[in-house]
Amino acid sequence: MSRNRNCLAAALLLCAGCLNLLALDNGLAKTPPMGWNSWNKFACNVSEDLIKGAADALVSSGMRDAGYQYLVIDDCWQIDRDANGNIVADAKRFPSGIKALADYVHSKGLKFGIYSDAGTATCQHRPGGRGYEFQDARQYAAWGVDYLKYDWCDHGTQNSEASYSLMSAALKKSGRPIVFSLCEWGSTKPWLWARDIGNLWRATGDIVDKWDGKEKWGGLGVVQILDQVNGLESYAGPGHWNDPDMLEVGNGGMTTTEYRSHFSLWCLLAAPLMAGNDIRNMTPEIHDILTNKELIAVDQDALGIQGHRVKQSGGLEVWSKQLSDGGRAVALLNRTGADAKIAVAWTDLGYPDSLPASVRDLWAKHDLGTQKGSYAVSVPSHGVVVLRIKP
Repeated sequence: MSRNRNCLAAALLLCAGCLNLLALDNGLAKTPPMGWNSWNKFACNVSEDLIKGAADALVSSGMRDAGYQYLVIDDCWQIDRDANGNIVADAKRFPSGIKALADYVHSKGLKFGIYSDAGTATCQHRPGGRGYEFQDARQYAAWGVDYLKYDWCDHGTQNSEASYSLMSAALKKSGRPIVFSLCEWGSTKPWLWARDIGNLWRATGDIVDKWDGKEKWGGLGVVQILDQVNGLESYAGPGHWNDPDMLEVGNGGMTTTEYRSHFSLWCLLAAPLMAGNDIRNMTPEIHDILTNKELIAVDQDALGIQGHRVKQSGGLEVWSKQLSDGGRAVALLNRTGADAKIAVAWTDLGYPDSLPASVRDLWAKHDLGTQKGSYAVSVPSHGVVVLRIKP
């Protein structure tokens, strides 16, 4: 009996050590991560030349200086494992190797990210990370990886919390600070368990480049994603964010007006801003959307509060995000098919009617003076007006 007690005590001690190991305290992503990811535009067509070109473009376009710092290769960079189980990059597409590519990205003042999967294979049937978590994490650290996106294909009967906890522990032991992005599509409600495991977690299915609608395979338009993320705001904050998926801005499936709305609402949601277009070839309109510093400041506000919908009526909506200076960022969103006037009342924002407040239009970059009680403006179909309201 004594021997059994000793074994039980040792097991409990080991479990306590594991729990301590798994607690996430990496000091990263105190504001939502910003960067670029290859998937939305290029899918499997990734290469060394593409990533170097994207790094160059992040700098020359001014996006790096606007806050975009993580350059992430998504699926299809890996092709096999060697005899020792080490993950192997596709030598035809990445002839210089991943370490050299990471060094190039770092030389541009950027950070380097990579993709893998918690299952046995990635979504494009490349080698997954299951069973190789600590080995892969050591390899990523040696390469100079700063960000890991971890998908959820080919997971079989795995438990999501346990699987992601294991990689979280592996990253913590790797000796390098690496932002951990969980991508299990919100399927097991990660907002309930992922705060001490990852820096961000997908709260929705995959985004598609359309305003409204759902694909047969599960892809979601912008407004469907908005509806899924609203209500999850209490789970987000510095170091742990709800992720409504990457930006489709500039990929051609929506109008400029819709892209402006897409970007605006992601900023109100304190969402990670991961551009997904061909940043080497942007129109001026798309560039101006992605580099609007006043909208980015809303997303990156140090208070780290996720905005939420405070009023809706027949497709006309008011969204509000509390800011660190006591003000509010407010999005007036028109989901209908015609232009419409939308009003925000101070009481919608938690202010008294009598409170005078300055109002600024963040897309027009124009001060609208001091208002009291409410403010109303015409908003185009599928469009948005974003205000900064400060007492």
